[in-house]
Parts: sequence; structure tokens; C-alpha cells
Amino acid sequence: MGLLFAAGFINYLDRAILSVALPLVSRDLHLDPTAKGVLLSAFFWSYALMQLPVGLFADRISLRWFYAGMFTLWCLACGFTGLATTLGALIVLRVVLGIGESVYLPGGIKVVSLLFESGERGLASGLVNCGTRLGLSLGAPLIAWMLVSRGWHQAFVIFGFGSLLWLLPWFAATSSMSLESTPRELRSGISRIAWRDRNFLGLCLGHLGYSYYWYSLVTWLPDYLVESRHMPIQRAGAFTMIPFMVFSIGEPLGGWIADRLVGFGWSELRVRKWIITASFSSAIALIPAGRMNSDIAAICLIGTASLVGLATGNILALLQLFSPPGEVGMRTGVLNFAGNLSGVAAPLVTGVLISRTSSYIPGFDVAVVLLIVALPAYWLIVGEANETPLRGKDYARTTVQ
Repeated sequence: MGLLFAAGFINYLDRAILSVALPLVSRDLHLDPTAKGVLLSAFFWSYALMQLPVGLFADRISLRWFYAGMFTLWCLACGFTGLATTLGALIVLRVVLGIGESVYLPGGIKVVSLLFESGERGLASGLVNCGTRLGLSLGAPLIAWMLVSRGWHQAFVIFGFGSLLWLLPWFAATSSMSLESTPRELRSGISRIAWRDRNFLGLCLGHLGYSYYWYSLVTWLPDYLVESRHMPIQRAGAFTMIPFMVFSIGEPLGGWIADRLVGFGWSELRVRKWIITASFSSAIALIPAGRMNSDIAAICLIGTASLVGLATGNILALLQLFSPPGEVGMRTGVLNFAGNLSGVAAPLVTGVLISRTSSYIPGFDVAVVLLIVALPAYWLIVGEANETPLRGKDYARTTVQ
């Protein structure tokens, strides 16, 4: 779990360099807001589409080798981005980066389902995804410093190729661990994922709003602080750290709170739904944030709006609760595919809104509205579990046998 956390950290560190470097890249390549939106969106074209096959592979082949191979691909794509000199080259490399990074959530949540009981998965799932948010919160000021001291080309090279060192402890830690494919008798194939599954459909619909909100922040917040609030890039990197840190701490914390309440005998389904509801509601603080004259007040409100992170571990725990054990990787991939349709749309829509209104505020307002509109999906569509899933540790023993 520590290595999956670290991989998530590296995942978003390599992914977020472009968001922090965007003001420098756009000036070098003379990009307007619409072109910047296309560049930010390019990653999600492949990342979203690859969720389906990657989730399927996570249930069927050794995660030890599969995860390592995809990790290597994304690190190389990030490193070679530092050698790019045209918009076209950057777009191609962002597409390749999306292919490689597509493994982190289906592969990571598959491992959680193998090693943890249902009532323990909120914290574990939150930790897997927490690394990504921490990669943004701690990585933003580090990236900003690297950009100023080394330039954006060298920053990509250092972070991309340097990340390959993670492979050494990964192979050492998994040498005696069973992360092999799901036994054939425990998989039912992609046909079982049919949209007739009401619970799964509700989770996917809710994830559209959640992901649109998240990707609006992750792609445009650093650029907003530099271009709209006129902060130097290092100051913007430091301020970006605050909301992303709140988001990253909230992911395992929200899952842990729910796990504890489930341990006291509370209904797992209702506890996780209520935490999702409370966390989504915090996003309303983003609406006044962009209208504040004070930078400090704006960042405090954006930090409050980042309590949405409390929902993450619970969303992923609900996914595992409603998934047959042989389909966890595949269903995680489909859920992430649905969410990353929003990842494709959010940078583009926000870029167009900035071009037409000369303001970042409408783009952030749209993100909040879509998040709140998605909330009823968890209450009106996601219902009771249809079956008692095979528990994580029992499934792990079955896999070993």
C-alpha cells in the first residue's frame, strides 16, 4: 500500500507539471486559452479510453508486471516531454502519458479488494488515491521551484526519468506476493458490467460530477493564480499547495471515519453516502472564492471547497461493495472512464469560457453546479447491495490457492 501511495504521488507529480508550467509553456509557444485547453485535455483522451482495457487486464494478468510496465511508459512519456518544442509534440506525449497512467486506479483498487475486508476499504482506497492529491499539494511548490531554477524543459526530464527509481522497491516488495490474475471461475466477463446494474450506473453518474469538479481545479487552478491574480509562479505554487493538501488529507480521512462508524455497527451504505453528501456540499465555497479581492481569503475558501476529498475513499469503497470480486479492476476502470469523460470536457469548457468571458469565475461556477447536480445519483439510484461480495482476504486466499 505504501508503494501504491508513492506511485499515486509520482503519477500526479508527472501529470501536474504541465498545469504548473502552463504559463511558461504558453508564452514560449504563444498559446491562447483555447489552445491551452486543448493541450490540458489531450492527456484525458487516452487516459479515459484506456480505463476499459486496463481494468480488464487488471483482473486477468499479473499486476506485478503489468503495473510496472505501465509505470515505465508514463515516466518515459513525462521525461521526453522535456525535449518537445512544438504544440503537436506536446499533445502526442500527453496522450502517451495518459496511456501509461491509466493503470494507477484500476490496478491499485484491485489490490485493495484483494487485501482488505469491506469495512476496511475506505481508508485503504483513500490512501491509494491520496498519493495523487499529495503529489499536487507537495509537488506544486517543488515544481514551481524547479521551473524557475531549471526551466520547464529540464523539469520534465528530471521528474520523468527520475521517477523510474520507484521500480526497484516495487519489484523487491512484490517478489513473494500473489498479485496474479483472477481465477477464471471468479470472473464473469465484461457482459456482467451491463448498464442494467443500477448501483453501478448510479456510481458512474455521480462520478461524472465529482471528476468534472476535480479536473477543473487540477488543470486550471495554477494558471488562474498566475494569470488572474497576477502571482509570481513560485507564490502560485505555494498557494496551490493548500487546497490540494486539504483534498489529499481528506481522502483517507473520510474513508477512515466511515470505516470506524461501520465498525461500531452503523450501516456501511448510509455512512458512506452521508460523508459523500457533506463533502460535496463544501464545494459551494468555491463560488465566492473567485470574487474575493484578498488572495488569502480566496485560497482559504478554495481550501474549504477542497473538503470534497472526504468523499473519495467512500466512493471507491462503495464501488467495491457492489462489485463481484472478479470484476473489481474492470469496474474501477469503467468508473474512471466515466469520470475522465469529464476530464476531457472540463479543461476544454473552461478554456472556452475564459476566452469568451475573460474570467475564470464562470468555469469554476459550472464545476460546482455539476458536482451538486450529481449528488442525487448516490441517493436515488445507488441502493442496497444485491449480493454479499466475497471478502478481500478470503478472495486473496482463493487466488493463492
